[in-house]
Amino acid sequence: MDILETLKTLWESSGFHSFLVDGGWKNLIMIAVSCVLLYLGIKKKFEPLLLVGIAFGCLLVNLSYFGAGSADALYHMDLWDNFLNHDHPDYHSYGAIMRNGGLLDILYIGVKAGIYPSLIFMGVGAMTDFGPLISNPKSLLLGAAAQMGVFLAFFGAVCLGFSGNQAASIGIIGGADGPTAIFLTTKLAPELLGPIAIAAYSYMALIPMIQPPLMKLLTTKKEREVKMEQSRTVSKTEKILFPIIVAMFVILLLPSTAPLIGCLMLGNLWRECGVTERLSDTVQNALMNIVTVFLGISVGATTAAERFLSLETIKIIVLGLTAFCFSTVGGLLVGKIMYKVTGGKVNPLIGSAGVSAVPMAARVSQMEGQKANPSNFLLMHAMGPNVAGVIGSAIAAGFLLAVFK
Repeated sequence: MDILETLKTLWESSGFHSFLVDGGWKNLIMIAVSCVLLYLGIKKKFEPLLLVGIAFGCLLVNLSYFGAGSADALYHMDLWDNFLNHDHPDYHSYGAIMRNGGLLDILYIGVKAGIYPSLIFMGVGAMTDFGPLISNPKSLLLGAAAQMGVFLAFFGAVCLGFSGNQAASIGIIGGADGPTAIFLTTKLAPELLGPIAIAAYSYMALIPMIQPPLMKLLTTKKEREVKMEQSRTVSKTEKILFPIIVAMFVILLLPSTAPLIGCLMLGNLWRECGVTERLSDTVQNALMNIVTVFLGISVGATTAAERFLSLETIKIIVLGLTAFCFSTVGGLLVGKIMYKVTGGKVNPLIGSAGVSAVPMAARVSQMEGQKANPSNFLLMHAMGPNVAGVIGSAIAAGFLLAVFK
């Protein structure tokens, strides 16, 4: 009899029992979704460094569905719901998660506290050459124009019934900057983190498919053929002063941007100052890789079936695509204006690189330019708007955070 009771207990505590008896079919759907994401990340190479981790985090949290309320669960939504119900969460709130949380709960603290996205920005800063932007400050206009989709998607989300906080988090997908989307969403609408993060990184990976049709639709062959003049050489002093000046100006203007802009510019200063090669190398490689591991798994943990499988998720995916398309359109339209104003010296294709997916968006501008004119080399010209888009998306996030926090 004891053996039968033991077998019964083992069966009732297994995930198979939950799937078959306790309505775990939704989790089976999410497990299938995670497998699709793994396929896209591994086979199709869609943002694999993060998508593989997000997909596996999704797999883990839905496999551990049977322990949703027990000490064995990897992620406890109820603990985070209690945390979010506090107007001012303190160390006692984090203490409850540390005492009672699972592995993914503890890793998720780095997302909630804004640590992982900020450190990712530090790595991006260390890997980015701001020289093309410094040599052509007009690129800032293209980076700013490419944030148009953020605000259009925001108003669209409000019209579809989302709250202001949720609409702001959805809109930032248009910035094509995964860490920024995660940072803002954890502050304003953490309940939407899973679908927003997956939408953001999926559309970033699909840039080579999404942007070219819009580029051809909005530009003429003559415009795409334009060869741009070589940019001036930027001095070492300019490159050192740039991150310091930008940090001072932007953070004073929007203090809420301090974590992202501060880390971005610190990483870039380590790259450019010439006396911190070891730190720059560590941030670009070891630290970036470690944080990417934690960030991907933690974000994947928020895709539990009971929260992810909803009509809201479909709306977010559609709005995210709309935001991304309009951001691309905004950059292209301002690029066309600059083409006219300069008498045909600016190729409008570089405007599409104003979305902050570095350096993929710049590469797409280069590829489309070469298709129109094989002797065209737009990559360095497109990098100006591209890195301006990184700064622009952080500023847009800071503005939305200041308004809705």
